[in-house]
Formats: sequence, structure tokens, C-alpha cells
Amino acid sequence: MNLHQFRFVQEAVRRNLNLTETAKALFTSQPGISKAILELEDELGVDIFARHGKRLRRVTEPGAEVLKSIEVIMREVGNLKRIGEEFSKQDAGTLSIATTHTQARYFLPEPVSQLRKRFPKVNISLHQGAPAQVAQMVIEEVADIGIATEALAEHSELISLPCYEWQHAVVMPAGHPLAQLERITLEDLAQQPLVSYHPSFSGRTRVDQAFAARRLKPNIVLEAIDADVIKTYVRLGMGIGVLAEIAVRDDPPNGDLVSRPVGHLFGPNVTRVAFKRGAYLRNFVYAFAEMLSDRLNRGLITRAMSGDAADTGHDYQL
Repeated sequence: MNLHQFRFVQEAVRRNLNLTETAKALFTSQPGISKAILELEDELGVDIFARHGKRLRRVTEPGAEVLKSIEVIMREVGNLKRIGEEFSKQDAGTLSIATTHTQARYFLPEPVSQLRKRFPKVNISLHQGAPAQVAQMVIEEVADIGIATEALAEHSELISLPCYEWQHAVVMPAGHPLAQLERITLEDLAQQPLVSYHPSFSGRTRVDQAFAARRLKPNIVLEAIDADVIKTYVRLGMGIGVLAEIAVRDDPPNGDLVSRPVGHLFGPNVTRVAFKRGAYLRNFVYAFAEMLSDRLNRGLITRAMSGDAADTGHDYQL
């Protein structure tokens, strides 16, 4: 048996057992992949896949156990490569970050800048997506670290730790009647057209839950995946924007839009950082995590990665 066979099996599962797509992803031939998998099954003495003719239909029960071992083997192979890279190149390489637009646009510029100053030989690769995509990119080792509010704590393959706590804000044109109120209520917002995040982004579920708890139905006229788009449509007069407070933190005080905090309506949210369980983290990955929050340090991350942290999967107050 060899690593090529393991990689073929692993990729076939990722591609929903479609060997044509598997071959494209691995830049090889479909017959070659089929032959390699059959040879591995012959050597192991078990069928990894159930077949209908030449098509793979499902993973067998023994195949599921084989896959678990392959995941461990391939993860450790990746770790060996990273160890070699770190000790051969010292503090050089590429830090791949998976995150959402809001984090990339408003939260990450300062820590990324700090990292470049401290590690000038390290390049940064930003991968943006929905929280579920962020989690998957870390699981598939496309990214070294994931940063998002949702989804990261839901995967057993990941270790996730709280990074910082934030609340929602509303944004509106400077002359809007709600801008004159000292404390905005849910009833006030329920009477307005709202522009907010897509349900899978930036604490939107908390917004929906708050309205539902009061038996109010928000009039959400437009959903977007980033705060810049929300503010654009607020400027066009489409409604009141509901977004993360970090997205309005640096807005000019006398600009065309004004914001008001509404954490009292929707409660706190926690942005988390995630690493793949069992992955080898290079020195600059630890350093970057420490730049993200004073709540994170190498010792805490090491304990979490080894399974010794008291809480790595659930939110708690920071």
C-alpha cells in the first residue's frame, strides 16, 4: 500500500464517489484511480466501497474504518511536510486564512499587518467564504486557521477557541427618525424595512430569534453577505441596516450614516478561531493567533490541540 492509494480513496469520498471528478482534481486518469483502489482493497482484504458495475455507490462499514485510518495517516504526512518547511525555512512560508468578508475587511487588517512586520518572509493567503465554507477549508487543510462567528464549533474535526465578543448595531441615514432615539426597541425596528446579513452570517440567527421571542416579524427587504453592501443599500434608502458593530466602528461621526448599538436587543456574539484537530502548527501560526486576541496564547492553543483544554467547542463569556 502507498500514499497515492490513500490519497485516491480520500479524494473519491470528497468528490461524492465520482471518479471522473476525482481524476480531474488529482490530475490523473480515472482507470488509474480505479486500479489503485482495487489493489488497496485486495491488499487489505476488505471492500472499501460498495459498487454497482464500475461505479462506486457507498462506503462500506469496514471502508469507514479504513477511511478513519487514512485521515490520520494523511494528516500526519501533512504535519511532516510542515515540520520540514518550518525547520528548513525557519520563519518563512505561507499562512492561509479562511474567514468571512466582515472579518477580512474590518478585523484582520491590523493583525495581518503586525504579522508581516514580525515575519517579513511569510506570505498571507486570504480565503473568503460563508462560515460553513470556512470550516470546510480548515478541515481540508486549504487553510491553517479559520475565523468566523458561526459553524466553527459544530465540527468535531476542529478545535475552536473564542477570539473576541461583539454586538450588533443599526445604521441609518443621518436624518432618520430613529437616529433621534436614545434607546431603540425591537418594536421600533419591526416597523422599518431592514437590510441585514444572510441567515448564515454574522449573528443573523440571534436577530431572528430576538424578533421571534417577542412574536414580531421583521420586514427584511434585502439580505447580503457583507457590511459594505448593507451600508450601500441603506444609503439608497432601502431600509435600516442591521450589522456587526465592527463594521461601523471607524465610520466618521459626521458622515451621511449614523449608527446605534443594539446589543441590548440581540445579545452578544463570539467570533472564534479554529484549527484542524491534530494538525502541526508552525511558529508563525501561533504568533498570528496571539495577535488576534490577548485571550489566545501558544500554551492555551497547545493544550486545546492536545485535548487538555476545558472548553474548546462552546461559547462562553470573554
